[in-house]
Amino acid sequence: MNNLPDFPWDRLEPYKERARAHPDGIVDLSVGTPVDPVPGIVRDALTGAADSPGYPYTHGTKALREAAAGWLRRRHGVTVAEQDVLPLIGSKEFVAWLPTYLGAKRVVLPELAYPTYDVGARLAGAEATAADGLLALGPQRVDLVWVNSPGNPAGKVLPVEHLRKVVAWARERGAVVASDECYIELGWEDRPVSILHPDVCDGSHEGLLAVHSLSKRSNLAGYRAGFVTGDPVLVKRLLEIRKHAGMLMPQPVQAAMTVALGDDAHADAQRELYAARRAVLRPALEAAGWRIDHSTAGLYFWATNGQSTWDQVSKLSEIGILVAPGEFYGSAGGRHVRIALTATDERIGAAVRRLQ
Repeated sequence: MNNLPDFPWDRLEPYKERARAHPDGIVDLSVGTPVDPVPGIVRDALTGAADSPGYPYTHGTKALREAAAGWLRRRHGVTVAEQDVLPLIGSKEFVAWLPTYLGAKRVVLPELAYPTYDVGARLAGAEATAADGLLALGPQRVDLVWVNSPGNPAGKVLPVEHLRKVVAWARERGAVVASDECYIELGWEDRPVSILHPDVCDGSHEGLLAVHSLSKRSNLAGYRAGFVTGDPVLVKRLLEIRKHAGMLMPQPVQAAMTVALGDDAHADAQRELYAARRAVLRPALEAAGWRIDHSTAGLYFWATNGQSTWDQVSKLSEIGILVAPGEFYGSAGGRHVRIALTATDERIGAAVRRLQ
């Protein structure tokens, strides 16, 4: 474990303290944790299943798997069999351990990327390569390719043709493609497409995995509720490993997740909240000298004023706004900051006033 990096968020502490000293308090736009209430129907389902004395199934209930498959079909035009859905104790644990599950020796991840992709490769003792253009890798053996659309941190959406090329490239080499689709319901100017959509994979899920989370869609970050689906052979293999490892989603969370996946109204309402926050924060940032790059989907603005990432973090902390330095997501982020929309309307309003 000596090859693990220091936890990056600890480096933000001095800036957090400075932002907290603002007379009107901190506006924390750094981590991106949901702040809006858990939907009432989801809370009711959780408490209704509280009397669950027995061990839950690693594979989850059939009702949960059917709800996940139904959501994919209804909202994203993707058809999977319910037995090919596997619940996750939040998507982050799966991202961190997938290279180990697969015995991967070489992992490819985006040049701007969620840090846990790299951490997962390190935990597996694998070599990690950051590359958006796969052709530059040449004939080298690759075991796992991560794609993330909409992307974290930049909010970039990968078009169908790009995803098709990734799938074809990986299949030629026998590599698994894992697509992190946690922000798929939050397309703004661009509409995200799943790696499992027929337009991308020609109807075959061989070698493909799609990872989903309810943290942002349904404000269930505290529930640790996600799932993976795709290639039936891979899903079955992952299920057997997770049975041995005791990776069990608690039964009350399974019940809550089933209800959340079956209800679109609360997700649409939450999306409107984020849309409204985007609409007021973006012009304030631009008027204050920040350019927004990409950010056509997801929950973040990928912003720059041309200075170094830490200079921007420092400048914003002086007016009580905390953001994430772009270098947390790779060297390509050295002149950007990631600004989250996950704050209350009141705190977003406070940020706008300070930027003005």
